[in-house]
Amino acid sequence: MIRLAVIFLILNLLFSGLVWTDYPYLPLLAVEVLFLSAVFSCLGQSAARKGLAYFTGGIYALLAACASADALIRQSLGRPLNLYLDIELASAIVDQLTSNLGLVLACVMFAGVAILLGGLAFLVGKLLLGFGPHRRLALPGLTGFVGSVVVLGLIIFFMPSSLPKKIAGAPLVGFATKQVERAAGTLEATRAFEQRMATIEDGYSVEARALDRFSTADVVLGFIESYGITTLADERYRPQISKRLDIMQQALDAADLHVVTGRLRSPVQGGQSWLAHATLLSGLWIDSQLHYETLLASDHPTLIDDFIATGHDAVAVMPGITMAWPEGRQFGYTRIHDADTMDYEGPPLNWVTMPDQYTWSWFQNNVRAPATKPVFAELALISSHAPWVPILPVIEDWGSIGTGDVFNQWKDTGETPVSLWRDTERVRDHYVRAIDYALNVTTQYAIRHVDDNTLLIVLGDHQPAPLVTGEGAGRDVPVHIISGNPALLQPFVGKAGLAGFRRGTLPAMSSGGVGMDDLRPFLHQHFSSPLSLSAVN
Repeated sequence: MIRLAVIFLILNLLFSGLVWTDYPYLPLLAVEVLFLSAVFSCLGQSAARKGLAYFTGGIYALLAACASADALIRQSLGRPLNLYLDIELASAIVDQLTSNLGLVLACVMFAGVAILLGGLAFLVGKLLLGFGPHRRLALPGLTGFVGSVVVLGLIIFFMPSSLPKKIAGAPLVGFATKQVERAAGTLEATRAFEQRMATIEDGYSVEARALDRFSTADVVLGFIESYGITTLADERYRPQISKRLDIMQQALDAADLHVVTGRLRSPVQGGQSWLAHATLLSGLWIDSQLHYETLLASDHPTLIDDFIATGHDAVAVMPGITMAWPEGRQFGYTRIHDADTMDYEGPPLNWVTMPDQYTWSWFQNNVRAPATKPVFAELALISSHAPWVPILPVIEDWGSIGTGDVFNQWKDTGETPVSLWRDTERVRDHYVRAIDYALNVTTQYAIRHVDDNTLLIVLGDHQPAPLVTGEGAGRDVPVHIISGNPALLQPFVGKAGLAGFRRGTLPAMSSGGVGMDDLRPFLHQHFSSPLSLSAVN
């Protein structure tokens, strides 16, 4: 009996651990272990019994992997696992690990995980086989044990409200049930999203609209990776970023440029930047991959269509794109520039294919300078993408950047991501330094190339992971709008301006921002005439 009790306790601990993200509300008693112990105590010795034990162990190992993924996603994306949506993220995770760790180390890591899960499946199967039948356990003892287990299990199963959550629960069933509920909720939200797409809202959601007030102006939309409001709300980051924004203000003033700043709420945190991009471009709240794919499969227009209708060349500059990107063609850019077409001959910087300073320099020299008509450009600025190492200095002589050979002097400098990420505090320090670099480079670009006929919108795509922000941080990101023409900025801070926007480089911290999906209808309202509606085929 002692042996059975030990086996039961070990299995109970393993099954309760499936919901360890709910700590300190882990159940002391896992109902599934009660039933499994009863079942395997009654089964006779056979190959089928052994197969069932190891099959159950395999199921447990898969659920344990899902529970670990749940914890990882909570720490990286600030939300729980949704298998219905997140299975598609697996390839992206593999790509990022390979980029950051190298192919060999990544393969070693994947092999280690596979071995660990296999060992876990074997352990659970072996423990289940430990529940008899035993010669030393007389029939009355076995009957009493099984009967007690069944009765206790039935009491818990049929009267769950009579036992506090921390005393007993069904972690395996509960985990699976939550996934089913999240899948059902996702499908319902997708149906509601499709209905909203089919609804005319102020005329902007089903048609492209020419933005007349930008008819001769270049409009540049730059997303700074992981630039969240945490950089100003958190005491660990505020001193450095506040100082950087003060320097930005002084530099813009000296260049006779004007700036307004506000906050926009992102649909995501820690990753999936493309959902934030799509939300801002479309004027629809896109917080899942299903919504994103629904948008792409529809004829719903975006700011890209609006600017094409205005007469602009719509360009995407995406240095982080290293493979085929059919979604870009579906969005309708007139031109797409990715890592393979941006002529970069400098070193890769872990995940970052090229530094932001090169991206800005290449964009100016190869897109804006030779342009024969106004440009609408979306840039992904990725130097502040995890793992935030190495962090480069800003090259003062922009004319020396060329094809990026100048960056070879920093090849293989700095520590490895594996070394850095052993220390959370040092990760946070590198994060804020990376944001500081991105803002510095953006400022340097602005004072050189923004004029009266340019509107530069620079914003974060999302907050960094909870590892950096801490738990409970909001999803707002700062947005800076810069131009040499104050008339282009006036609508943002006027009586009908976007809530919370004000002049200067510092956003208001007393109130939250509006959603990213509010920007497109705002531009329609203030930068388009009523007669400028134009369907885009």
